[in-house]
Amino acid sequence: MLKEIAIIVISALVLSFLIKTFLVQSFYIPSASMEDTLVTGDRVMVSRLTPSIVDLQRGDIVVFVDPGGWLQPYTPPDRGPVGNAITAGLTVVGLLPSDTGEHLIKRAIGLPGDHVVCNDKCAESGGPVRVNGVPIDESLYLKPGNTASAGKPFDVTVPDGMLFVMGDHRQNSADSRFNTSKPGGGFVPVDNVVGTAFSTVWPLDRMEWHSNPASVFVDVPDATEPAPRPSA
Repeated sequence: MLKEIAIIVISALVLSFLIKTFLVQSFYIPSASMEDTLVTGDRVMVSRLTPSIVDLQRGDIVVFVDPGGWLQPYTPPDRGPVGNAITAGLTVVGLLPSDTGEHLIKRAIGLPGDHVVCNDKCAESGGPVRVNGVPIDESLYLKPGNTASAGKPFDVTVPDGMLFVMGDHRQNSADSRFNTSKPGGGFVPVDNVVGTAFSTVWPLDRMEWHSNPASVFVDVPDATEPAPRPSA
């Protein structure tokens, strides 16, 4: 009986590990930068099929590894030797949300080659942002009361293999607009993308699906030739 229980437990852990590695992974939301779509304390499920199998789309909510210097140095809480070992083990197999110390979550606004603009007039008036010359209506996901750029003008062409990302809470999101002096010039390497968030699963009263807001970008034309990828 003990042998059978051990086989069942080990099989479940291996299956969980494989699912986390190749299909779905959970993450904890540590900040308010994606309000009201996601709030601090939410647990979200992330599809790892994007971008490895499924192409990234404008509007996707992407989880990505810090390109360098976006996050403050992070020290995980010390739960003691046993607690740390248990937490690490459960995280590895996917039974606990992944440590958010080196991950961020934002919305992809510009894909490689896209020209994303909010000039001085746009910043002063509150928007709209233009992608490849087309104004986009972001009211579907922007936090109520926020403006499209929070007064921050920008005019960028997204380099090859990169993304331009912003939080839904524009007044409280240290995103591509504010990291131009960091490695990559404020852009996020597609290689850093872990996956796309498709569902909030905890707390129960916030459970919901997060579909891509395709209607926001439906009129945006294909990008021109991407600029060369910036050096690290």
